[in-house]
Amino acid sequence: MEFVEPQPTGKGPEDWFNGDVWFDVIHAGTEPSRLRANMVRFAPGARTAWHHHAVGQTLHVIAGTALIGTRDGTVYAAHPGETVTCPPGEEHWHGATADRFMQHLALWDGTAPDDDRPETTWLEHITDDQYNAPRTHSR
Repeated sequence: MEFVEPQPTGKGPEDWFNGDVWFDVIHAGTEPSRLRANMVRFAPGARTAWHHHAVGQTLHVIAGTALIGTRDGTVYAAHPGETVTCPPGEEHWHGATADRFMQHLALWDGTAPDDDRPETTWLEHITDDQYNAPRTHSR
């Protein structure tokens, strides 16, 4: 058993996020583990740019309402205790509503050592129209 030394909280880079986002790395697995886990906090209105993960991503909402958008224009609203999975290669974004903070646990796998794909591919920022699209809840 090993206790992992916590890393300082990091500020989300402007290339990947609109607005203020902070993350704590919980786990950055080393071989044979490829598990990645970050606790991510979004200020009101903050959100990621479009991106996708080579092996997919799971988001578990801790606080606030998470908005999760897909390229077909759907924006899901997920609430504390709900878990959403994004399959490998699916372009998506996630963030907070305009009036409340949001916190989620982000889980994903790194790629295998012989896999040339990046774990996460970051794309363009979402537009205000994409962010403000009508929201749905999948339940």
